Amino acid sequence: MTAEKLQTTSDVNQVVKRFLLRSINMPDIGDDDDLFESGIVNSLFAVQLTTFIEKTFGIEIAADDLQIDNFKSLNAATAFVLRKRAIARS
Repeated sequence: MTAEKLQTTSDVNQVVKRFLLRSINMPDIGDDDDLFESGIVNSLFAVQLTTFIEKTFGIEIAADDLQIDNFKSLNAATAFVLRKRAIARS
């Protein structure tokens, strides 16, 4: 699916979730699980996650965007992508 077709919250959520599950080799994660607090994501993997998000969704993540709150959970990452795409369209 191209970045243009990933429009809904559900679409974005599922793409990020598949990436996370494939990368961390876990059967499932909850949408609000704190990925950093649980140890699922460390700083090195956070770089991989942000790179994946930039390439997959066609957005640029600025230094100001690199806040744990934007990536601490699946729902947080999904909301971040949707916000950045909305800003890019305006």
